Amino acid sequence: RKKMRLLLFLIICQCAINSVITHPDSNPNVILLMADDLGIGDLGCYGNRTLRTPNIDRLAEEGVTLTQHIAASPLCTPSRAAFLTGRYPIRSGMAAFSRVGVFLFSASSGGLPSEEITFSELLKQRGYATALIGKWHLGMNCESSNDFCHHPLSHGFDYFYGLIVTNLRDCKPGQGSVFLKGVQKSLVVPIQIAGITLVSLAIVQYVGLLKVPFQALGYCLLMSAVSLAVLVFFFYNFRHLNCFLMRDHQIIQQPLSYENLTQRLTREAVQFIERNTDAPFLLVLSYLHVHTALYASKNFRGKSKHGLYGDAVEEMDWSVGQVLDVLEKYNLSDKTLVYFTSDQGAHIEEISSSGEVHGGYNGIYKGGKSMNWEGGIRVPGLLRWPGVIQSGAYIDEPTSNMDVFPTIVKLAEAQLPSDRVIDGHDLMPLLQGKVTRSKHEFLFHYCNAYLNAVRWHPGNSESVWKVFFFTPNFSPEDSNGCYDSHVCFCHGGFITWHDPPLLFDLSRDPEEKVPLTPETESRFYEILRVINIAVDNHTRSLHAVPDQLSWDNLLWKPWLQPCCSSLFQSCYCDYDSEGSLPEVHS
Repeated sequence: RKKMRLLLFLIICQCAINSVITHPDSNPNVILLMADDLGIGDLGCYGNRTLRTPNIDRLAEEGVTLTQHIAASPLCTPSRAAFLTGRYPIRSGMAAFSRVGVFLFSASSGGLPSEEITFSELLKQRGYATALIGKWHLGMNCESSNDFCHHPLSHGFDYFYGLIVTNLRDCKPGQGSVFLKGVQKSLVVPIQIAGITLVSLAIVQYVGLLKVPFQALGYCLLMSAVSLAVLVFFFYNFRHLNCFLMRDHQIIQQPLSYENLTQRLTREAVQFIERNTDAPFLLVLSYLHVHTALYASKNFRGKSKHGLYGDAVEEMDWSVGQVLDVLEKYNLSDKTLVYFTSDQGAHIEEISSSGEVHGGYNGIYKGGKSMNWEGGIRVPGLLRWPGVIQSGAYIDEPTSNMDVFPTIVKLAEAQLPSDRVIDGHDLMPLLQGKVTRSKHEFLFHYCNAYLNAVRWHPGNSESVWKVFFFTPNFSPEDSNGCYDSHVCFCHGGFITWHDPPLLFDLSRDPEEKVPLTPETESRFYEILRVINIAVDNHTRSLHAVPDQLSWDNLLWKPWLQPCCSSLFQSCYCDYDSEGSLPEVHS
């Protein structure tokens, strides 16, 4: 009888232990760290030997490294929309049918629709304090300059400190412009046509060949002059109109100052954690690093082996260290899931006017930002939660940044939405070593709103097949990117269609060097058949939604322009007191 009692006691103890492992402290804290345009080859834990990233590498040593972690899009806006909602951006209207695939202006009317459900909304409903610090890039207003329909506070965040749009070269004096070349190309011909038309009409009127009402000529001339004046005003004042810092709904610095900017973002993150040590919290720290315009504070400037880009990476790593340190200070490390990633791969075409490389390194992978070659979508994926998920483990299964949504929603014991398709999958079984296979048999890679490629990882095989229906035309042809246009585009003369599609096996050819053929792969047509069925099923699951990145939603609308003073005062203010910044040791 004593033996039976002892056996029963041991069984109960084992069940309790298993319960703790399986169901760790409910409502853990969640910290999501997102870099901007960081290459997978820029980090020590992914093989870089010249950039110093000890704090990010520490996440890998103490947690799980995902080696096939895929961004849902190779561009900022759609990738971030997918990250927040767990859904392909095509489902929310956050994938463009036009050439421009991201928001460029603060006074655009497009943005993440209010109908979409974000993980921040669901965690807030579960009692979490929620904050977004850094870059948003998912819209702001709809019909007036203060309706804030797309603002982070309208999508489940209690607190916001950061940029509504994004960091651009045009935001930092002396760093050039991402618009100038495109605007010049786009406007020269229309201006020439308008000028020639007006002059011709005036001549025809003067010689009496055709009677053109003088009033009509005057109206045409006035409209042309006003349009040109508005355009000149907008681009001349671009920095003031689009590059500003907000706290919640208030603009606190316009234009944005880069002085100690990363320290200020880090201070806000640390203070948010310190305010919530006794309650569950969700912190999304969305870095401006390493999108251009590049910047680094004086403590990091000139310290790396890779110029200003390397300085920026190492400063971001310092910031990650500050976040990890404050968790240790308040004994929160074991209660907090920390995730680090990038919204897409490095922007390899980024080269300064002086010839300095301002883009990152995608390791062995082909292409970069704006492309669905692996260099554009295979991003860092690091997760740490001491005592709950594996430590020092590597997982080479296909995973997605959309997986964060169901993972943290389930950890918070919230309900996943049942009225829509969620494309992400819970990562915890993989992270805890309970399963070895990803639930992603197929992943669909969109170039804007166009299905570009499909990844297939059969359940009975180690192969990871990837087909391309079209590929970008590199310029120059023998390069690894679209240097002539600064980014690659998704349609028309910018791409080449393939029939049959290009086929690669990433398990044998991760660099996507040699497309397979019916002669080199006996299952060639069978693989294409299975993938086509998957595409048909996926396409049937899509529903028509408003296009948030249509030209109408992208263009600058003066009545939506946020301004902390007035347009006549050049929208200038600076209410962002630096206060006490974190101590920096580079």
